[in-house]
Amino acid sequence: MRVKKQKQNRRTVRFYKACFAFREPYKALCDGTFIHHMLESRLGTVNEALSGLLGGHVKVFVTRCVIEELKKLGESFSGTVLATRRLTTARCNHESLKSAAECVEAMVGADNPEHFFVATQDGGLRKKFRQVPGVPVVFVQKNYLLLEPPSEYQHQIAKMTEAERIHMMEREFKLLEAREAKKTATQEDVTGAPEISGDEMPKKIESRDRSKSKNMLAVKDRPRFKRKKAKESQGEKATGEKKRSRQRKRRHHKVDQSGELAC
Repeated sequence: MRVKKQKQNRRTVRFYKACFAFREPYKALCDGTFIHHMLESRLGTVNEALSGLLGGHVKVFVTRCVIEELKKLGESFSGTVLATRRLTTARCNHESLKSAAECVEAMVGADNPEHFFVATQDGGLRKKFRQVPGVPVVFVQKNYLLLEPPSEYQHQIAKMTEAERIHMMEREFKLLEAREAKKTATQEDVTGAPEISGDEMPKKIESRDRSKSKNMLAVKDRPRFKRKKAKESQGEKATGEKKRSRQRKRRHHKVDQSGELAC
């Protein structure tokens, strides 16, 4: 019987891990009734017992409201109060103290965002949490712990969330197909256009820009500058002066001859 119950507990843990994203280290929220039954049944420490049940490391929490309610129950629960003080206290943020059941309900909320395993012996709480998505319940039965199997409502919520995940996967697949189609279309447009080498592209663009700027401003292609004559050396200057003097003498001689002929 114990082997069958262990297998059932493992299935339940796998269900909550797959459908409601429970991860290690697990979190267990305990009330006073559960801790009191653990001590009476002598099942060992709460951390070790829950870790063996869930098959992983567990962080056990209680609230300030739970501890204060146990103090009001008298000396018979003094050992339970000491055991709860050794556990981690979760902040319930209640201005005034509430009952343990109300405090646990407030901590779990509408959809158990902190992914608590609720450990309680309260039958009313167990019935309420069967109608809340993603709330596994642990309780003591005789001399061993039990993890309550998921209710029909839990299975329905899991199926709905699975259907939503499948629908989201289909939408993402369609979006990916559309993106791939766009990529192929752009690649075909690029391959269909005439190929231009990388060296030719900037030259053509530069020539177009230059031609436009020239037409707009009416500027010539190249600026023309007057060339400076090379400087003559002293020897070249002397020869130049001799040539000029000879040319002058010839001109004067020609003028004198023309005058004599006229006389």
